[in-house]
Amino acid sequence: MSIFSRIKDAIFGSAAAQEAPQAASAAAPPAQGSAAAPAPAGAATAPASQATASSPAPNAPMSQVDVEAVLTGLAAKKGQKLDWRKSIVDLMKLLDLDSSLEARKELAKELNYTGDTSDSAAMNVWLHKQVMAKLAASGGKVPEDLRT
Repeated sequence: MSIFSRIKDAIFGSAAAQEAPQAASAAAPPAQGSAAAPAPAGAATAPASQATASSPAPNAPMSQVDVEAVLTGLAAKKGQKLDWRKSIVDLMKLLDLDSSLEARKELAKELNYTGDTSDSAAMNVWLHKQVMAKLAASGGKVPEDLRT
């Protein structure tokens, strides 16, 4: 699996994991409420079916993934301060991926970096922008300031 695929899967997979419990808890109250409180059959059935119809599907399109929100949530859970908004190294660390120079050079090759990989500072800046742009192109919602 490519490094970018691991980055994308880590972000989009985290988003799906966050949405699943929310969708389940959103659907649970109508079912519990209708069982606990007697109501006319038509009244109990309509809200439950409406809630099901309006709930997001667990396999929602990737365009629904808010990359910034997912990464911000992951950063809040980490015990260390990571500047994932600017640093490809910190972004990879946040996602528990190998952030070594060799891994970043491999990612640069994968994303067709044409600059000098010996200039790691320039390569890192380029990589961060490219990863954010590719996440957006893959259906993620990425703010413009993270792509430029």
